[in-house]
Amino acid sequence: MTPGGRVLRGLAGVSVVTAVHAAVNVRLLRTPAADPPPTAARVRVVVPARDEETELGGCLDALAAQTGVPQLQVVVVDDGSADGTAAVARAHGAAVLAATAPPAGWLGKPNACAQGAAGAEDVDVLVFVDADVRLAPHAVAAAVALLDAHGLDLVSPWPRQLAVTAAERLVQPLQQWLWATLLPLRVAERSPRPSLAAANGQFLVVRRSTYERAGGHGAVRGEVLEDIALLRAVKRAGGRGVVVDGSTLAATRMYDGWPALAAGYEKSLWAALGGSPAGSLAAAAVLTALFVLPPLTGSRAGVVGYLAGVAGRAVTAHRTGGRVWPDSLTHPLGVLALDLLLLRSVLGHRRGTLHWRGRTLDR
Repeated sequence: MTPGGRVLRGLAGVSVVTAVHAAVNVRLLRTPAADPPPTAARVRVVVPARDEETELGGCLDALAAQTGVPQLQVVVVDDGSADGTAAVARAHGAAVLAATAPPAGWLGKPNACAQGAAGAEDVDVLVFVDADVRLAPHAVAAAVALLDAHGLDLVSPWPRQLAVTAAERLVQPLQQWLWATLLPLRVAERSPRPSLAAANGQFLVVRRSTYERAGGHGAVRGEVLEDIALLRAVKRAGGRGVVVDGSTLAATRMYDGWPALAAGYEKSLWAALGGSPAGSLAAAAVLTALFVLPPLTGSRAGVVGYLAGVAGRAVTAHRTGGRVWPDSLTHPLGVLALDLLLLRSVLGHRRGTLHWRGRTLDR
C-alpha cells in the first residue's frame, strides 16, 4: 500500500471513530422532562435586545405562557435600539431596562446581560434568552429541574435550529454536530477544565449564586463568544455545567439566508473552533482532512470516510431535532462552507473590520 493510501485509511478510521463518538454522545445527552414538576425557585429571565422589534413580541408571548414557575420575572434590556423594541416590550407587560453604552473593554451583549442580571439578590436562577428564541411552555421549569436533578450550576439547552434556505441547511446543523463529535459530554460535565465547554447563549440557565461567584458577565466582558466563556468562568469558580438537549424546549431561526448567516458567523467564528485564529484554522484543517478530502478520492477508504461523516451528522440531527435527510448527505459541502466563513472571519478579525448590529467588534 502506498503512503497516500495508508494516510487515507487512517483518516477514514478517525472519521469512523468520530461517528461512533457522536452516537454515544447523543445517547448520553441530558434530556429535559416533558412534564417537569413546578419549581419554587425564584427566576429572572433576561432578554438582551438590540433592534428586535419584529422578534421580541413572540419571545415575550412564549415567556408569558411559562408554566410551573410561579416566581418568574422578565426583564428586557433595550441595548440602544433604534427601532420600537422598548415599546414592544412594554406592550407585552415586560419590565424594560435601558442599557447604558458598553464601557471600554466591553462588548454589547455581555454588557446588556450584566445590566439585566444586576441587583438580582432575591433571585435563585438567572435565565438568558435571545429575542429570536421561542420557548415551549415548560421550558424554564424543565431547565431548572435539570439543574436540580444533576447537581449542575449551569445548563445550556441547545434550541432546535430552524434552517430553511440551502445555506442555512448546510451550515446550521454543524453547530450541534461539532460538540457532539468533539466534546465528551459526561467528562465535560464533571471536569473542572475550562477547555471542555460548549454553550449557547440563545438559552442559558445558571444559578445566580454561581453566576456571581464566577464574576458574571463582567468576567467575559470582551468575549465575542460570551456564552462559552461564561461556562468556562463557572468551571474556574468550581461550578459544573454542560450543554443539554433543548430541542423540545426552544426553537429559533438564527439567520435568514446566506448574507445574514455569513455576517453572523464571521463576527465570531475566528474564535469558535480553537479559541484563537490559529487554533480555529488548525481545527478547520483537521475537519477538512477528515470529512472533505476522503470523498474526493473516490477510493474505498474515501467512501468509508464519507459515510462516517454522514452517519455522525445524521445521528446528531435526529437527536437534536434537525432535518436528517437529505441534508446529512451534503456534509462535506457544509464543512467547506464553514471553512469559507472561517477564513472570512479570521481576515476580518486581523483587519479589525468585524462588526455586528452597528458596533465594531475589537478586542
